Amino acid sequence: MRDLKIPGQRHPEKAHRADQPQPKKPDWIRVKAPTSAGYRQTRDILRSNRLVTVCEEAGCPNVGECWSQGHATMMIMGDICTRGCAFCNIATGRPEALDVFEPGRVAHAVETLGLRHVVITSVDRDDLADGGAEHFAQTIRAIRHRAPQTTIEVLTPDFLKCGPQALETVVEARPDVFNHNLETVPALYPSVRPGARYFHSLRLLQRVKELDPAMFTKSGIMVGLGENAQEVRQVMDDMRAADVDFLTIGQYLQPTPKHHRVDRFVTPEEFAAYEKAAYGKGFLMVSATPLTRSSYHAGEDFARLREARRARLGLS
Repeated sequence: MRDLKIPGQRHPEKAHRADQPQPKKPDWIRVKAPTSAGYRQTRDILRSNRLVTVCEEAGCPNVGECWSQGHATMMIMGDICTRGCAFCNIATGRPEALDVFEPGRVAHAVETLGLRHVVITSVDRDDLADGGAEHFAQTIRAIRHRAPQTTIEVLTPDFLKCGPQALETVVEARPDVFNHNLETVPALYPSVRPGARYFHSLRLLQRVKELDPAMFTKSGIMVGLGENAQEVRQVMDDMRAADVDFLTIGQYLQPTPKHHRVDRFVTPEEFAAYEKAAYGKGFLMVSATPLTRSSYHAGEDFARLREARRARLGLS
């Protein structure tokens, strides 16, 4: 039986690769190991509901801080992805069948944790005709039923192999924020995100606004993979052309020696420059720090996002 704790079985598509050096992390991105009572309580609630989180599966450095506050990003549709992106620590392979009871368990956990804002993400499910779109919609509806005051953010796959109705299914379920990450600059897609297509992902975000102009859209990239500042600024322009509201930029951290190497550690000063440039291009919200991740401080950022839109419309 496959053991996902064994690197060679977790990432069979990477097992043949030569090890890449893992440079020492600078002081500005080191974090403490999680030990708080709040962390343990969140962990226990997730375990009792048999839920998977991207916090653990992707090895997020912020898990201690977020879980100590009762915040966790639920990952639906299993813990095995049909893609094998070079940067990602989520297991690759053939997923199991969907669990029809999972949306209800997610909703129960959201209610139990008392979340004001929740982020729901998933593995890629290229094995499903709709890419898991209906499962996303069922999860959104279940949360609305159990925790009607909770705002919902989805971080979806690209639905690359699906028809247009897949995206429509998710948007019609009315999440408060639709997030889909571009992950990196287009020149690095062949080596970093070979199973995806940059302009398809960009078009996906644009179509969300065409389907529901009031829905907030969000996307993010990692830096330190080998891109340059000009390429990052071009991605910002592309996102704004697609009317993306919220941009996140964080430092890429190499999960194992078999993953894509870290080209360099981007300094806090460079992140501050990216943030300033992004606001200048018209984003409503920007989070650009070494430890920024898609769902890091998502609840607080969503409140600021709403206020920023109200201010732009002259309603505050």
